[in-house]
Amino acid sequence: MKKIIAFGASNSSSSINKQLATYASTLVENVETEVLDLNNFDVPTYSIDIEKQSGIPDNAQHFFDKIGASDGVIISLAEHNGAYTAAFKSLFDWMSRIDVKLFQEKPMLLMSTAPGPRGGLSVFEMAEGRFHRHDATIVAKFRLPSFNDNFKDGKISNPELNDLLLEAVTIFNDSI
Repeated sequence: MKKIIAFGASNSSSSINKQLATYASTLVENVETEVLDLNNFDVPTYSIDIEKQSGIPDNAQHFFDKIGASDGVIISLAEHNGAYTAAFKSLFDWMSRIDVKLFQEKPMLLMSTAPGPRGGLSVFEMAEGRFHRHDATIVAKFRLPSFNDNFKDGKISNPELNDLLLEAVTIFNDSI
């Protein structure tokens, strides 16, 4: 059976992006899914001095290995001041020191959401332009605007937006 990982790129205990990634992962058929929590992969802010002194943190290696052992990745990006969250950026930076091709050519469903109507557009565009340099194979994309209006009871409540997610999930599912 194929295996996918899903995560929200935030360390918030109530991450709306983790909620979206979790929901999307339930829509993928015939796979074993592991939902990851960035809180279980805490790393220090990347520093060349820390790397020289202590090497790569074990949690960065573990997350890198989770990507490598999967057949596909679902990620929903949280946006802090128009960019990645500090928790995700630190993990991303450390993994890139293991291998700059950290996404290891895995098919990816790239998503973002936010409380506002842009749905995390700035960070989404940043990742869309950057992740391919790290061997992400972005096969499908989805942004959910106005999370609090469009996501209720663990799922997307807006039928049109849910249909768009289902289309993205189908493309992702066909690629793994």
